[in-house]
Formats: sequence, C-alpha cells, structure tokens
Amino acid sequence: MLAGLAFKRKWQNKRKAEGKPYDKPNIVTGANVQVCWEKFARYFEVELKEVRLRDGYYVMDPEKAVEMVDENTICVAAILGSTLNGEFEDVKLLNDLMVEKNKETGWDTPIHVDAASGGFIAPFIQPELEWDFRLPLVKSINVSGHKYGLVYAGIGWVVWRNKVDLPEELIFHINYLGADQPTFTLNFSKGSSQVIAQYYQLIRLGYEGYKNVMENCRDNMLVLKQGLEKTGKFNIVSKDNGVPLVAFSLKDNSNHNEFEVSEMLRRFGWIVPAYTMPPDAQHITVLRVVIREDFSRTLAERLVFDIEKVLHELETLPSRIRITAKIILADDEKAAAANKEKRDLEKTREITTVWRKFVMQRKMNGVC
Repeated sequence: MLAGLAFKRKWQNKRKAEGKPYDKPNIVTGANVQVCWEKFARYFEVELKEVRLRDGYYVMDPEKAVEMVDENTICVAAILGSTLNGEFEDVKLLNDLMVEKNKETGWDTPIHVDAASGGFIAPFIQPELEWDFRLPLVKSINVSGHKYGLVYAGIGWVVWRNKVDLPEELIFHINYLGADQPTFTLNFSKGSSQVIAQYYQLIRLGYEGYKNVMENCRDNMLVLKQGLEKTGKFNIVSKDNGVPLVAFSLKDNSNHNEFEVSEMLRRFGWIVPAYTMPPDAQHITVLRVVIREDFSRTLAERLVFDIEKVLHELETLPSRIRITAKIILADDEKAAAANKEKRDLEKTREITTVWRKFVMQRKMNGVC
C-alpha cells in the first residue's frame, strides 16, 4: 500500500506539472495478485486493471500487461511468488517490454515488485535471476519477513530504488522522541519484537544459512511433488523454480473433487486449502501445500501417504457430486410436477368460471 501510494502521488505531481488531468489513476496487475492490492485500489481510489489468467498460465502475462498500460497508469505490479501457485512472474521480460513502450509513447511507467515470498528465496537459490533493482524500471520492492524471512507474523518492508522515488510530502518528521525521525507508515505504535527477531535471524544465519534453508525447502518440495506424481491422480500446477510449494489438482474430479480431499485430510491433522483460480481460469480447482523450514522430508512422505489413504476412501464412497446432481434433478422434477398440477387447477378454474357466466346469462334471459 505504501509503495502504491508513492507511485500515485508521484504520477499526480507529474500530471499537475504538465497541466493534465490527474483524477483517474490506474494500476496494472495480474488477476493472481494478493488481496492487499485490491485493498490498495479501493482504499486509495485507483482503478485496478487486471490481466486475466488462462488454462496452463496462472500468472500475469507481461505482453498483455503492457498492452493495458496507458498514460494514467501509475505502475505495473509484478509478483515474485504468486500466492496461487508460487510461480515467479517474468519481471525481466516485463521491464524490457515497458522500456520499449515508454520510448514509443514518451511515458515513464515504472514497475513495482511484490516479492513478499520470493524476495527471501530468489537471491539464495536463483541469484542469476533478474527481477530487482538490476532492472532500470523497478523502482520499489516489498518483502515479508514473516514468510521466508523466518520470523513470526508482523514484519515486512518496502524498499525504494532512490530517494526521489518516495515523494518527500508523504514523509512526516517528528522530534518529540529526542531527534528528528522521518516516518511513513499506515499503522500505529507496535512492539519491536519482530524487528529484533529478524535482526537476529539475519546475523545468525547470514547468506549461507538462508541459502541452506531455502535449498532444503526446495528439496522437500520436490519430494512431495514426486510423491504426488507417482499416485497418477494429480496434475501439478506449480513450478519448480518459484516459491517452494506444491499446487495440484485432481486429474479426474467427476466423482469427487478437491474440496472433499481437503475436508478429509483434516481427519489426519492436515490443513490443505482448496480454492478456485481467478478469472478466466475459475473452473480450475487447486490444492496447495507450502513448504516451510520446519516441513521435513518425513512430513512430506507422510502427507503423500495420507493423501493416498484419502483417495482410497473416496473411491469407496458414493459420488457426492452425483448425489447432489440427483437431489437437484429430483427437486426440479418435483417443481415441474407441482407446476403441472398448478396449471391443471388453473385450467379447471377457468372452465368453471366460463360455464358459470354462461349459465347465469341463460337464467337472466329466462331460458332456464
């Protein structure tokens, strides 16, 4: 949110200086973004332009994103580690395409990288990957210490490329604590325990320590992925070169679906979320397991074993999907029968009414 606010204010200042309208800012993202970006757009009145997903491609397409950029775009937000399947978006390609578009149009549309998860992963196991300030259009990066920074919830940062990328007017200076302190936050006073914990982890583990942790997470992710593939029951939706997680869906969900698998795994102590993909891939349902530092190889093997037990149990149970369909069909048949009975009764009433009128007319004419 702070990064987005800085982009909005900088864009507005430039538009004002040029004498152009500055009341309709927009931001371009993929439909796979975390809900915080939707909050930013709604809270700070910025139009959210989302690149829709498609089958087999569950992150923002850089080419489509650049096509959606216009003169009112404050920035393009790329995700280094999608929440849905852990995949890293191609920030390098996005940067190259935006450089060309900026040359053609005379704009200077920048890029923000949401590296909430990937910011603590890519530098240690994919150091050659260009996604950060090595790319000229990347002006700010956010990262969460409470994910792969290995600290409990409550710590994270946004880092700007240069001081000029954060408008000075957004920074407040206070001196009532004994010295000038610049502050740019959305929250109020809070404890410093997360900062201390993060500092401890950084000096305790260092580069080599974090590298070992991330490599171990990746190795355990591969164990889980290979175990699921051996069952022959799942399609793997996640990528190996992203956040160490496994996102997978059933090859055949005509009888039982991913939500049933998730529900039954709770009996074995596992909380494995099941969810549908955003537009235009909402017909795809996915299960996801995130591999953290304390998720060992033994746990990965045990999870595969428990998933196999769940699949076996589901095969012995009647299809909930078909039962639901039968119930709906039965309800439809009941409704149809009730409608037919209602129509028949209405016809009888109409005929009776006509005959009553006919008889009354005959009586009044003295015929009867």
